[in-house]
Amino acid sequence: MAQILGPQRLGPLTPLVGEWEGNVGVDLSYHNDDDVTAETGYFEKAWFRPIPKTDNGRQHLEGLNYQMTAWRHGEEAMNPFHDEVGYLLWEKATGQAMRVVVFGRGIAILAGADAGPRDRSIRFKATPGSPSYGILQNRYLLERAELEGFESTFSFHDDGTFSYTSDLLLRLAATGKEMHHTDRNTLRRVKSYHPGSEAC
Repeated sequence: MAQILGPQRLGPLTPLVGEWEGNVGVDLSYHNDDDVTAETGYFEKAWFRPIPKTDNGRQHLEGLNYQMTAWRHGEEAMNPFHDEVGYLLWEKATGQAMRVVVFGRGIAILAGADAGPRDRSIRFKATPGSPSYGILQNRYLLERAELEGFESTFSFHDDGTFSYTSDLLLRLAATGKEMHHTDRNTLRRVKSYHPGSEAC
């Protein structure tokens, strides 16, 4: 029997609404102190909350604000090693999805994707210098770990989980080479936002 769905004004972002946790995160990055590239496992919490419809003249955007925070395995009672805040937006008329994200290390990205209203996967992309979907970073990072590209995919699964991958292409001053700083995790909803829940 086919699942009957409502109008889904948030389009492909609809499945994200709520609070999530995931404990199978893997971060691949350059570790300055040890001068090595290595993987780090992490636990993560995420919040996705609907925002009011936004009109830019004739452009109409639906969306969510969000926060994703991660702790290294074994350090869950300590300070997180990663935190990001931002917006996920969708424009029905053009089928454009946007990820507006600021990382707590002085990086801001506006990434874009083509996305239909019931797509089960959204692939975001941004490049430095792009007048629309681009990347900014602070001077210190620009000199030592220049960002040359960003790609990220959100995927929604039949068991109700969602997973993401994230790939930051860097040029490291320490090695003189390019590297891919990648993250991936699968998260499960731990709280829904609807009239039957305690709070929205």
